[in-house]
Amino acid sequence: MNTVFLAPDQVVLMLPGITRGQLAQWRYLGTGGPRYRKLGKKVLYVESEVLEWVEGSARTGTAREAS
Repeated sequence: MNTVFLAPDQVVLMLPGITRGQLAQWRYLGTGGPRYRKLGKKVLYVESEVLEWVEGSARTGTAREAS
């Protein structure tokens, strides 16, 4: 299996409604978003991990989840 790396702009194209700024905010705060790699100043995402992150957010209802 080949690993496909994506730049933030490519991730934004995959995820309608998510902005490059939102991705940056998630990275800065460490509060969400898909996992990423940082090589120097370059930020990269693994395509399969972005898709897993989206699938992990699947919900069946809007009620608050039990704690």
